[in-house]
Amino acid sequence: MGETVLLSILAVFVLVSAIALCIQAAYLAGVYKTVRLLQQKVVPLVPKVESFVEAARSTLETTRSTVELARKQIGEITTKTTEILESAKGQVAKIDGIVTDAADRARSQMERVEMVLDDTMSRIQETVVVVHNGVMRPLRQIDGVSKAIRAIFWHFFGRRRPSPTQVTSDEEMFI
Repeated sequence: MGETVLLSILAVFVLVSAIALCIQAAYLAGVYKTVRLLQQKVVPLVPKVESFVEAARSTLETTRSTVELARKQIGEITTKTTEILESAKGQVAKIDGIVTDAADRARSQMERVEMVLDDTMSRIQETVVVVHNGVMRPLRQIDGVSKAIRAIFWHFFGRRRPSPTQVTSDEEMFI
């Protein structure tokens, strides 16, 4: 190959490179215009963004201080709640002791009342037996003697025997 062919190939590559450089320059000019337009649109927003950033910073600081205050208050509340719970546990233990003691005393008193009632019932029963033996038996004996005397009088003085209805009536009255 000759020098001409080599020069031709080299000229073609130089031409392609020059065209590529021109295209790149056009792209850079387009990028420059776009950046300028974007700059014109962004510049008015900068003060607003800065004020927003400042507001965010102050809000963040306020939030941090609020969180710290909340942590302190939660710690105090937790401490007080723990103290209240401990106090309540103590009070419940005292009340449990009092209720247990009262239940034991009530049980003891109920046993005593039951013993007194049993004793009273046995004494009443003994009294009824004594009254029955001491009063009712002699009354029955006297009634038997009086009926015997009546029967003798009726028999000797000729009175008629009482009718069965009268006898039944007399027995019902006695009962």
